[in-house]
Amino acid sequence: MCGFIGFLASNGQAQKHVALLKPALQKMRHRGPDESNIWSNDDIAFAFTRLAIIDIEGSHQPMAWGTPAEPERYVLAYNGEIYNYLELREELENEFGLSFTTDGDAEVLLAGYHTWGKELLPKLRGMFAFILWDTKERTLLIGRDPFGIKPLYYLHTDEGVFFSSEKKSLLGVAKELNLKLDLDKRALEHYIAFQYVPEPESMHAQIRRFNSGSWGTLQPGGQIATTRYFEPDLPPTESAYDSEALLITKIRQALEDSVEKHMRADVTVGSFLSGGIDSTAIAALAKRHNDNLLTFTTGFEREGYSEIDVAAESAAAIGVEHVVRKVTPEEFIEHLPLIMWYLDDPVADPALVPLYFVAREARKHVKVVLSGEGADELFGGYTIYKEPLSLAPFEKLPNSLRRGLGKLSERLPQGMRGKSLLKRGSLSLEDRYYGNARSFNFEQMQSVIPWAKPEWNHQDVTAPYYEHSVGWDPIARMQHIDLMTWMRGDILVKADRMTMANSLELRVPFLDKVVWEVAQELPSTMKIAHGTSKWALREALKEVVPEHVLNRRKLGFPVPIRHWLAGPEMYDWARDTITQSQTDEYVDKTAVLNMLDEHKAGVMDHSRRLWTVLCFMLWHGIFVDTTITPTIPNPDYPVEL
Repeated sequence: MCGFIGFLASNGQAQKHVALLKPALQKMRHRGPDESNIWSNDDIAFAFTRLAIIDIEGSHQPMAWGTPAEPERYVLAYNGEIYNYLELREELENEFGLSFTTDGDAEVLLAGYHTWGKELLPKLRGMFAFILWDTKERTLLIGRDPFGIKPLYYLHTDEGVFFSSEKKSLLGVAKELNLKLDLDKRALEHYIAFQYVPEPESMHAQIRRFNSGSWGTLQPGGQIATTRYFEPDLPPTESAYDSEALLITKIRQALEDSVEKHMRADVTVGSFLSGGIDSTAIAALAKRHNDNLLTFTTGFEREGYSEIDVAAESAAAIGVEHVVRKVTPEEFIEHLPLIMWYLDDPVADPALVPLYFVAREARKHVKVVLSGEGADELFGGYTIYKEPLSLAPFEKLPNSLRRGLGKLSERLPQGMRGKSLLKRGSLSLEDRYYGNARSFNFEQMQSVIPWAKPEWNHQDVTAPYYEHSVGWDPIARMQHIDLMTWMRGDILVKADRMTMANSLELRVPFLDKVVWEVAQELPSTMKIAHGTSKWALREALKEVVPEHVLNRRKLGFPVPIRHWLAGPEMYDWARDTITQSQTDEYVDKTAVLNMLDEHKAGVMDHSRRLWTVLCFMLWHGIFVDTTITPTIPNPDYPVEL
């Protein structure tokens, strides 16, 4: 696990920008404090900082590789882990006669590209973002893992294109080059709607994210040509499936295999553990490969906002040592600016804060942790996926009648029973569902950002994904939306940034090629069934997880933001943040203050909306008007280049 920044020059002047890469790399030293190196020629420059996990004494990057006839033809900067690198290496040795000088996965990537070209990417099981330079063809290959676990940003300039694992490094480059970067108002409106900035946008208009599940090519002076090699398709029909029993067996076998591969490391591997089935299953399977497995959880003192007791019970049941990190409201607030700095773009998910603290605790003991992200999206775990069943009667009504019911719902008093059902039933799936992070409707949004445009609403993001899934059943379409938006923009962003902030590698065995191939086969009747979500997964894990966890509702790392914003813990901080913020160009601060007071008075729960705006204001203070300066740990840590 690492970080890199690279520059492909338009005019053969890459060497003169090498000096820019050193301070840019310093800004993501947390991603790889073990060693740093630079490689450059006239066309391209790579700077790399490493967190050594596999082949610790070798596999230095940037890595040059080639055949005896063309030594050092290819050069690679790569962030991630390839879990099937041993199998790929054996194939390359036995079938193609290649030899290796290191024991890691980076060299396998290089040799694999030499052998298979772009067809290498679908063969990979892992998480990755890389740039690979072919010195002979003068072509850069860009690749990113199927689900978007590892980040990759890029910035076009007149002199060439910069790539980086974190946006803050590109912001430093832009400042040194005196480039004007604009706040992307369209991305801001999307952020307000979703609580995160959806890919491929970033909050700066000139900086984009390279799409997950894609590869691209770039030559000096050209534009990036991008092709998807992975699309998370879910079959549109339920015919010709394996039997339920066979599918359940295949799920268990795939997870067992994935966890085994994810345990490959030359350092100690631990596991996050909450009170839910996903993390408990991962920890239980990991225990088979490490009798001394350490597990980690976090929570708060407030009742109902901690899974510490359940996690401890689970740890005892599966026989692992357990480490707990409790978080106070005071340290929660104190660390928010630093956490926002690590994020690069605002993500208004309060759960990322306890994740930061449990990652910091875990790093005292281990260098790698496993986690349960992705299970809900792959196996149908969110309660909202039950909605198509409850709204099925509305689908049989004429459109005119459904519209009438929608108008009727608008006349009913706020909070009246049935109002929400009528409203949701009157809408098509495309209109009503745009992921798990829905906080503002458009009217509420306009009260906070009056310039909001209807054409930039949630459908501006989701329409292409819905167009792709025409003909699928509604649960599969909802999963697809979450895979392409919520998971990429929130779940995996917070997982990567909060762990890497602490130089800790996080691995997600559910988001594995083999696990996906099984999940892809499941009909919706095996996702939502018998009154529960994730039914097939629960059946597959009956012999793996303790009974008290098997059918327990997922909480994850819940945060009492609703209570804190109305109470002494956070109300004054929130009011000060709003009044002192220099975001008047974008936000109606009076409207936000009114929301805060209504929330405190108990008139309406505005906690999610308030948190979304507060996170943007913090981000703006750090990255735009620079009135907020986080205290960054070890800011003068030397980068030896």
